[in-house]
Order: sequence, then structure tokens, then C-alpha cells
Amino acid sequence: MKVYHGSYTRIETINLSQAEENKDFGKGFYVTNIQKHAERWAERIAREHNAAPVVTEFMFYETAFSDTIYKVLRFPKPSRQWVEFVMMNRDPNIPKPAHHYDIVEGPIANDWVTSKIKLYEKGKISMEYLIEKLTYRENTHQICLCTTESLSAIKLLENIGFPEMEEIAKLVITALTESGSDMLKAINLFYSSHTFTQLADRNSGLYLKPWQDIFELMKIELLKQNDL
Repeated sequence: MKVYHGSYTRIETINLSQAEENKDFGKGFYVTNIQKHAERWAERIAREHNAAPVVTEFMFYETAFSDTIYKVLRFPKPSRQWVEFVMMNRDPNIPKPAHHYDIVEGPIANDWVTSKIKLYEKGKISMEYLIEKLTYRENTHQICLCTTESLSAIKLLENIGFPEMEEIAKLVITALTESGSDMLKAINLFYSSHTFTQLADRNSGLYLKPWQDIFELMKIELLKQNDL
């Protein structure tokens, strides 16, 4: 999946030691699959540093969510567990790190959400009312890469690929659209697949096979997931 990081400078190398504590999901490198949200954050932080906003694009390999080498926590939507997790990570009185996950995905606790969480902390609104209000807000998304190990799940977009792989990618994506997927879905399915992860690894030698063979691998993978 294509993800974005908003800042006041282009990110070439991710350095977790520079990450701030007490964020939604703890200390880590944050990205989102919603470009406009990254752009808004870039504009905000750029003003604080008297600089121009910059959005860096990455590819996040979604196979990391199911890879057993990572400890993953995912919140598909606002929930009691998500609120409590955010509160725990933001609490300055709780020793950090407050958790030991490699990758955490879920909604963003923006300024509006934060104000409502504070009302809940003061006992002015109930958890049920808080979740109800959060559920009908604009969808937000963030992934926090919390450990050095997790950084292998993300790569700078411009550093991905080589000519053979890029040509195969075009052919496979076109074939996916001819199988009934629209272009955007086909792109997302391909770049988030295990097949693509193997193809992008030149050492696997998969790129040496005919693109039709790679498309067959892709179809088998998608059929198992009921996506095709």
C-alpha cells in the first residue's frame, strides 16, 4: 500500500531516535494512506519550523500485518480499546515505551478527538458517547512503525523496483483490471500482495519468470483471500 509522511523536510532515512514520545501509538515513525492528511500535517509542522511542507511517499508492505516476525496491533475503527491505548501512550506518568508492538495501525486522535478524550477523562462524557461521536467523524488512518525491525516493512517509493519488475507490474495490473478489478483496486491489490514482495526482491529471481506465471501466482493468492 502506498503511504505518506508529512514533514518540513524530505525523509531519506528513518531514524527512530528522533521520534517523539507520548504520541497516539507511542514513539515511532508515522505514515498514513490518506494523502490529504499527510499534506495537512506537513503544512502544520512546516509552519512551526518556518519551512516549506514536504510529503514523502513510501510503499508499506501489508504482508507485514500477517508476518509472524512482527508483533502487530490493528484498530479498524474507533473503539474503547483504541481510546484506552491512545490514553496510555499519551500519559506522561506511564513509563515508555508503554507497549511492545512493532507495528500499530488505526485512526488518528486529531485535535477534535483529543478534546473529546479530555472530556471523557474529566468524567463529563461517557465512553459510549465518546465512541458514538468518534464513529461518525471523517475517516482517518495511521500506521506507527515502532521498532527498528518494523522498518523493513516500508521502503522509500522511488527506491523500489528495477526495469524488469516495473514492466511485469504493469502487465499484471492490466491483467487484473481485465479480470474485473478497477485500476485503483488492481494497483492496491498488487502492491500489497506477497507476490509483489517476492517480485521486488531481486534475489528471489521471480522477475526472471514470464509475467503470465507471476499473474497466476497473483491469482492463486487473491483467490485464497476471496479478492478476485
